[in-house]
Amino acid sequence: MFSTYTKGKGMIIQNFRQLALDRNKKLALEIVERGLEASLPNNSLEKIVKSSYLKIGRKRLSLRGYGRIHVVAIGKSADLMTRVVDSRTRLHGGIVVMPSNTCSLIAGKKFSVLQSSHPVPTAKSIAAARKIVGFLKSLDKTDLVIFLISGGASSLVALPDGISLKDKQRVTCLLLKSGASIRDVNCVRKHLSKVKGGKLVESLRCSAVSLVMSDVIGDDLSVIASGITYCDQSTFSDAKKILLKYDRKNLVPKSVWKRIVLGTKGAIPETPKKPKIKNYVVSTNRACIYAMEKHAKKFGLDTKTVWPLEGDVKSAASKLLRHFPSQNSCIVFGGETTVTVRGKGRGGRNQELVLNLVKKLKDRKEKVIVVSVGTDGIDGNTRAAGAIVDSTAQSKYIDAYLNQNNSYCYFKKYGGAIFTGPTHTNLMDIGLILRK
Repeated sequence: MFSTYTKGKGMIIQNFRQLALDRNKKLALEIVERGLEASLPNNSLEKIVKSSYLKIGRKRLSLRGYGRIHVVAIGKSADLMTRVVDSRTRLHGGIVVMPSNTCSLIAGKKFSVLQSSHPVPTAKSIAAARKIVGFLKSLDKTDLVIFLISGGASSLVALPDGISLKDKQRVTCLLLKSGASIRDVNCVRKHLSKVKGGKLVESLRCSAVSLVMSDVIGDDLSVIASGITYCDQSTFSDAKKILLKYDRKNLVPKSVWKRIVLGTKGAIPETPKKPKIKNYVVSTNRACIYAMEKHAKKFGLDTKTVWPLEGDVKSAASKLLRHFPSQNSCIVFGGETTVTVRGKGRGGRNQELVLNLVKKLKDRKEKVIVVSVGTDGIDGNTRAAGAIVDSTAQSKYIDAYLNQNNSYCYFKKYGGAIFTGPTHTNLMDIGLILRK
């Protein structure tokens, strides 16, 4: 399975041939495939991790002189990041926490691989957090820990503080469905946790460094993975404002609101405001955009970039169409949009974005190809990574599907869903609008 996620081997888009129904769709899918390939962690880690040092920019961090070198990897790319690092330097072992719907790329007993829950934490998330905390306490002062952090970590590792797991699940679901940005969601999560916002490493006795793949716009280390190995710039007051902003005060459990209010009064200590260890962003969504731009230009396409794409899918679609491409051109975009969930259907932000674009394109005579995918391979509560469709697609019933957040069922019926399976990476979303 590992060969599928190595440069030059296999296709990440599993149903590429079935979707490439004409030359233009084939070209659009090829461009997106390049973006997905660029999202894999080996692209950055192979440049950083050497046998005896880490090379980060102009800095060299020596790996010599330590008794043992361990990894603690958390996120959707935890196993692949670990495998790349392990192939390039001496690792004694460590802990790898990854989503339960993903087959591990790590074999053997060298690493303890834990499959946990996403996007809502469960007892598995708590067990993973406790195992990591215990593991870190057991290390000698002469040891080194390399943290490998990627998207999804906020749910995969959880240790509620002052509230129950059930209450943590409730507030998480409410925020995820509210249309809140990941920055806002993680702000609240950090103030309900014993490990987030840098708390995980507060009592660490040995040396450590954290290599982080960014799945947030702006690449803010205090937001990525809820700043689990970094620190936190937000406050209890910020968390309170967020719950009010999204009208969640009367919906969240009383224990949650009580804790946030106590924090605003100084009755509960704030999250750490200074990082204890060095954290480095090693890969971002821009790597995907560059790869897509490069491939598009090879075919003589006039290429524009819209980045970062954020906000509600409806406004994001309108923004993209303000840059509507001329003949023989394309728009490459990347980022992360949001969806306010009102219906009970199956869908995700990428599929909803594509549907919103088709809806807005229905009155145009030009045939335009639209694609949007999540680099992690999982879009919302579906098995699809995203979708591809052209502007001549069936548009009569789009509103009905969108009103129920049921975009996946639209593509299941009319075709266009893109399947990759879990990609073992996560650098937000990428997409393309092609007019050729």
